[in-house]
Amino acid sequence: MKKVTVVGAGTMGNGIAHVFAQFGRDVALVDVSAEQLDRAMRTIQKNLERQVTKGAIPAEAKDATLSRIHPSRTLDDAAGCELAIEAVAEDEAVKREVFTSLDAICPPAAILASNTSSISITAIAAATKRPAQVVGMHFMNPVPVMKLVELIRGQATSDAVSAAVKAEAEALGKTVVVAQDYPGFVSNRVLLPMINEAVYALMEGVSDRDGIDTVMKLGMNHPMGPLQLADFIGLDVCLHIMEVLHRGLGDAKYRPCPLLRRMVAAGQLGRKSGRGFYDYGEGA
Repeated sequence: MKKVTVVGAGTMGNGIAHVFAQFGRDVALVDVSAEQLDRAMRTIQKNLERQVTKGAIPAEAKDATLSRIHPSRTLDDAAGCELAIEAVAEDEAVKREVFTSLDAICPPAAILASNTSSISITAIAAATKRPAQVVGMHFMNPVPVMKLVELIRGQATSDAVSAAVKAEAEALGKTVVVAQDYPGFVSNRVLLPMINEAVYALMEGVSDRDGIDTVMKLGMNHPMGPLQLADFIGLDVCLHIMEVLHRGLGDAKYRPCPLLRRMVAAGQLGRKSGRGFYDYGEGA
């Protein structure tokens, strides 16, 4: 694929645009906020400079990659793309609205993908007239570093579209795992209940924060503990995914921990708010 549109210039969107541009694709990076687009381009430039410093890419690749990313505030720039990837907020109504617009703007043969971490691809595809060409393409954060792409097939996703997206992700140096369209897919079906259980263990006084994270790091060889990881993901995002699992699967074992709900209600969302299970304020 030569032309790709990424909708949403937040953490995931700018990472996705970075990787596609690094591997030679022309990318339209679309967001309604000019400020968000400026921040995204600064982030991409900084991450490229880090790659150069580490020797991961040659120095000349930085400017070449940046030249392939075209910030835009209108979805009209998706008109010529072969693949459009949505990376907006985890809100089904918002995503369906974006897909309805992309369906009207993108060429008939274009594939429409969502980077959703939990929302049904089948439900998103129903907002279009091309459900066979809608697929989940769930990148991991940070996108330039993490090798996995979870490819989610909706009820109507065609074999040809699934194969094309798998080949495209592999061309970006990613490893692809195919998942069916069930709540949480594979990654969050396994990860978020573990994080939720760690929050229960903290709430019930089984151990303190550092003890819980240390057990999982040193005992299970995880690179970071579940509470630290929850802060990195965002406690609001963790809560949302647990609610999707609880609602979609109907099993009490997916009930979000009351402490998780309380912290989100208090605005303690993790790194992005400056405080979660850990303190990220100035001097902390």
